[in-house]
Order: sequence, then C-alpha cells, then structure tokens
Amino acid sequence: MSRVVVIGAGLAGLVAALRLAEGGADVTVVASGSGGLPLSPGVVDVMGYAPERVDDPRAAVAALAGSDHPYAHLAPALDEALAWFRDRVPALRYTGEAGVNMLLPTAVGVPRPTALAPASMAAADLRGGRRLVAVGLRALKDFFPALLADNLAAAAGLPAPVQVRHAEVDASPRPGWADVAPQVFARALDDPAFRRPFADALRGLAEPGETLALPAVLGLARPGEVHDDLQERLGRPIAEIATVPPSVPGMRLDSLLRAAVMRAGGRVVLGTSAVGPAGGAGRLAGVRVREAARERVLAADAVVLATGGFAAGGLELDSHGALRETVLGLPVAGPPEGERGLSARHLDRQPLMAAGVRTGADGRPIDAGGAVVWENLWAAGAIVAGAQPWREKSGEGIAIAGGYRAAHAILEAT
Repeated sequence: MSRVVVIGAGLAGLVAALRLAEGGADVTVVASGSGGLPLSPGVVDVMGYAPERVDDPRAAVAALAGSDHPYAHLAPALDEALAWFRDRVPALRYTGEAGVNMLLPTAVGVPRPTALAPASMAAADLRGGRRLVAVGLRALKDFFPALLADNLAAAAGLPAPVQVRHAEVDASPRPGWADVAPQVFARALDDPAFRRPFADALRGLAEPGETLALPAVLGLARPGEVHDDLQERLGRPIAEIATVPPSVPGMRLDSLLRAAVMRAGGRVVLGTSAVGPAGGAGRLAGVRVREAARERVLAADAVVLATGGFAAGGLELDSHGALRETVLGLPVAGPPEGERGLSARHLDRQPLMAAGVRTGADGRPIDAGGAVVWENLWAAGAIVAGAQPWREKSGEGIAIAGGYRAAHAILEAT
C-alpha cells in the first residue's frame, strides 16, 4: 500500500484524498485549518466567463488547448471527474453538467453562471424565466431580499423574463435575538420541531407559479430532507440562495467530503502545518510538518500539493515583489517581466492572480526549464499557475479535475 500525503484540506485536496483512499492508498491529509469550502457557495463553477459570460463551459474549456491554463491539461479528465464527484456526495443531489451553465441568483441579485449545483439551489435557475419571492429572515442579517429583488429585476442579458418580489418573516430558532448566524438556522431546521413553525411563517407568501427563494439555511446535516419536507408542507417550490460567508452549502460539502475520506480509510489532520520537504535527489521521502512546537517527518511515497493560492497562503508576495510557494519552495511562475501584475480596476485583467506553480501535462510541478522538480510530487487546485478563478468562475472545476487527475496518476504509478 502506497503512503500519500495530501497538503491542504480544500476541494482539490479532499477530492485527491478521497480518490486515493478509494484506490487503496494510505492517505493522510494535513492542513493548518479547514480549507476554503466553508466560505464557498457550494456550487461547481467550470467556466463562467471567457471573458464574456459562457453558456457552454465544456466548449470554453476545449478552446484553452495549447495555452498555459490548467484546463489545457485537465480537459480530458473533466467530465469523468465531475461524474465521480457527484456520485460521492449524493446527499447534496447535484444537478447540471459541464456542457451547460445554469444562471443562479446570488445574494445581491446577480445572475451567476455555474455548471453544477445542489438541487435546492438549481431550483432558482433563471434561464427559463422565473417568478420568485425573495424571503428574508429578520434575524439573519446577511441576506437582503429587497436588494436581491431590485437587482435581479434590473439584470441585463437574461434569456427569459424574471419577476421578483420580496417579503420578510420573523421565524427564528432563537426568538428575541437580533442576529442569528446562518449555520444556527440550518442546524435548527434539521429538527422537524422547528420546521413546523418555520413553514407556518412562510405559508401564503407565494402565489401559484411562484418559487420561494430563501437564504441557503435549509439544513446542515439533512438538507435534502429539509428541502423536501418544507416543499410538501407549503405546496410551493423552494430554492436556496447562497449567502455571504460563512456559507451553509459550503459547510455541507466540506463535512461530507471529509467524512467520505475517513470512511474510505484516509485521515484528515487539521492543525498540523506542512513546513517543508523531506529528502531530495529528485524524489521526496516525505513532508516535514509542525504540530504545536514540535516538528516531525511524515514519510510518503507520493505527495499532492493542494494549498491554494494567495488567499489560502499557498503563495506569498513579499515587499520586493518576489513570489514564493510557501511549503516546498517550488519555483513560481508569475507575470512576464515588465508586465504590470495588478490593475487598479477590480474587474480588469490581473496577471499576478494567475501566478502559481507550473505543471507538466501529468500534473507534476516543473521548473523554468520544464524539468520535473520531484518525480513523486503532484499539484492540484488554485496553487497551479495560469487561471484566474475569481474572474473566470472556474475554481471548482479546476480543483475537482486536478485532484482527481493527480490521484489517478499516483494510483497508476504505484
């Protein structure tokens, strides 16, 4: 049985770990804390903008062949990886596919292109036209139904008319509290005892043909049961809209993937920071990790680096403009010399944000001359150079395909 250390507990790291554990590898995931999933909306973006809004993400990915974008190498694995991923989290009932983008409303009323979404969120797909009632919960301060309704009604470029009105209800698991977090609502709705008064508060808000659009708090451990139960009680379709972080849909996905890794025989160790490589001469012997004040080596036959980019701490930019990969000291590919890395306008092209570790076609990191750095090291997710996921809406597709491809390569090699 091969020993594999996965550095990072975000989507790419957990996908790689789960695929490896299912394949019989002895897998340990190490991370200083939870990855970015609890901050994410829980959908799977494949390619949303290139640079205009994309209707067919599979075609947009195929158009990147021969480029420096991660999809240039990941495209062949994309559909298989997405199908595998959906099968591993059946409780979330993901719907959609890589060839068509849905348009889902965000919490501020912007149509968001995305390829896969939980069924409860896909119920708000705007492509065919929709009549929505955006419902706020007075004790939930990070969801503004009037703002959502106004912005969505004014949104340009929708393929069919959308009608939106808004309402607000007092139902709360903590009566009298002025501010209740979304995860508190979600845990309370896992209990049928709270669902009854919650449904009573919503009854009569939606007319025939309208969909109730609620903040995404419909259960944490049993979201499918909660969604179905409320729809049956109310006799109206219900859709969830992701809120600002912390995100209940992201928490659901994080919890399910971590549990799946452990059921498959893997280990997920949080609070342990990877601090450097062990061994050399073309092959890693393991990874140096720090726990509290103690440092030790986790021996490994293979390593997956999935630490994320700047936001996750996988990359750093010092005051002199030098880029650094923070764990293994790998070469970092940044903007071409003389090119300005950042623009003052947020939505402009930001070359610095495409910085990362360059990989070969098989996902192994390479140096500036194209040579593999360590033969038993793979990289996956936002640490890989060439993409701007925040702008393209491509992050989850890259993470899932990259983690899956890395795991497949390791299993084949060992």
